[in-house]
Formats: sequence, structure tokens, C-alpha cells
Amino acid sequence: MATCHILVVDDEAHIREVVQYALQQAGYRVGEARDGAGTLAYLGRSPVDLVVLDIMLPDADGLSLCGKLREIRPGTPVLFLSARGEEIDRVVGLEVAGDDYLTKPFSPRELVARVKAVLRRVQTPAEAPQPEAVLRLGSVSLDEQRREVRCGDALIELTATEFALLLTLLQRPGVVFSRTQLMEHIYGLDSHVTERTVDTHIRRIRAKFRPHDVIPIRTVHGVGYKAELV
Repeated sequence: MATCHILVVDDEAHIREVVQYALQQAGYRVGEARDGAGTLAYLGRSPVDLVVLDIMLPDADGLSLCGKLREIRPGTPVLFLSARGEEIDRVVGLEVAGDDYLTKPFSPRELVARVKAVLRRVQTPAEAPQPEAVLRLGSVSLDEQRREVRCGDALIELTATEFALLLTLLQRPGVVFSRTQLMEHIYGLDSHVTERTVDTHIRRIRAKFRPHDVIPIRTVHGVGYKAELV
């Protein structure tokens, strides 16, 4: 598999150096930008597999910049960095289509682990068994190999994390998954995300299906979620 290309965006040079070194040691190819203008220019000339994006930039709000990034490179996963650690900030970051959120100060080891987890959700190894390439639930279909989700003929744009979450549920329709189980499936056993993060992703998935009058995920109060048309 080709070496993944990661763009690190932060206005602090020493943060970029720490992140770049950690990711290069883990075998990734790393580019960098220090502001919003540099980020958009970089993405305009080069595709990347993931963006590590600081929320506070000198010329742009990282949350708004994420929206522009999605227009230039749809489907590219984003891991937010921020000195703000309040839960509301993490939720807002995820609401604007971030795939994960890491607060400063952070350990390089945790950063690399989060990057690997996000990339695992994006990539489907060629050698992995594909017992059923397309999963269906009513008018909802998920093509794991093409990484496409549709409602009827309409293409539903999901982030890597949203795709992995819906895939987990559709692989066992009707089975109830607790929030903890979903976090373990999506983020791994060493995750530090909260159950609120899962709720945020579920809410975003539902919002994307709602214009088509279909909701493929049902809440089982006090337990978790299951793939079932609502």
C-alpha cells in the first residue's frame, strides 16, 4: 500500500515540527501549512489522505476552513487540534465534519494512534474478505468497496467516521450496539472519546438522510443504536 500523505496545519512552528516528526517516524509522508491560505493552496495542487488541522489560525477559523476543505477535497478526513478542551468545542468540531478531535497538549504517540485509527476507517485493505460488497436496508445501500452510501439514487456524502459507524450497524441490522461498543468498533480500545461523540455522529448521519424521508438508525433508549428504518 502506498505511503499515506498527511497535511499538518498549525501556525506554531514547533507544533508542526513535533507532529511532522512523529508522523514521519510512523512512516507517513507529511506536508505542512501555517495558515488558511497556505492550506487551500496546498490542497489545490496536491491530494492528501488526511489533514491534521488546528482550529485557531491567524487568517482563518479552522472550523470554517474545514468546510472549504470538503469542497476542494471531498471525503478527506480531518483530525482537529485545539488548545480548547471543553466538550462543547469537541462537539462543534465534529459537527462541522471533523473525524476526530485532539486537545493540546497531546502526546505524539496518541496523535499517531488517532491518525492510524482515522485512516483505518477510510481504507479497506484489498486482502480483507468481502462477503457482501453492498449492504442494504430498505432504500439505503452501502457499497464498502466503492465507499459509497446511497438513498435510492441519491448519493449521501459521509465522512470516514460516519461511514464506518453506519457500516458497523448495517453489517448486523436489528442488532443493538451500545455506545461503548460503537466507540470500540470505530475508535479502538484505547480511545478517549466520550459517548457524546457517538451521539454527534449519529445525529449528523440522520440529518443527511432526513431530506430523503429516510432515517436508517433507531435509538434504543438506555441502551444504544441499531440499524432499522425509522
